[in-house]
Amino acid sequence: MDVLSGRILLRPTDLDRSLAFYRDVLGLAIAREFGTGSHRGTVFFLGGGFLEVSGTAAEAGPGCADLRLWLQVRDLVATHKELLGKGATVLREPRREEWGLDEMWIADPDGVRICVVQVPDEHPMRYRPGI
Repeated sequence: MDVLSGRILLRPTDLDRSLAFYRDVLGLAIAREFGTGSHRGTVFFLGGGFLEVSGTAAEAGPGCADLRLWLQVRDLVATHKELLGKGATVLREPRREEWGLDEMWIADPDGVRICVVQVPDEHPMRYRPGI
């Protein structure tokens, strides 16, 4: 299989509410918009991938209970302050985890959990001595 691109497809319970969250609260840049009415959607840039928010879920529930988004940012403290100012639901305040990443958890309007991460300069993901 030769994968050229990929994206996460998210079907919210309230399309307009979720589009506003990902566009206005998280501030994700729009890659493209398509369709009209209930058949419209928006594809957001998501670092090296894409997040498509389109359609409508039949109901909120266990369909997304195990779904998590992982978003790396440059400055977690500034991002935390920015998201609080925009009314984001912060599930857990920023902190350094035992594995060395600085993380906070937020939720989208349907409760999808989003890990917002800053990789410290000295973390092995950034720096590998001797290599």
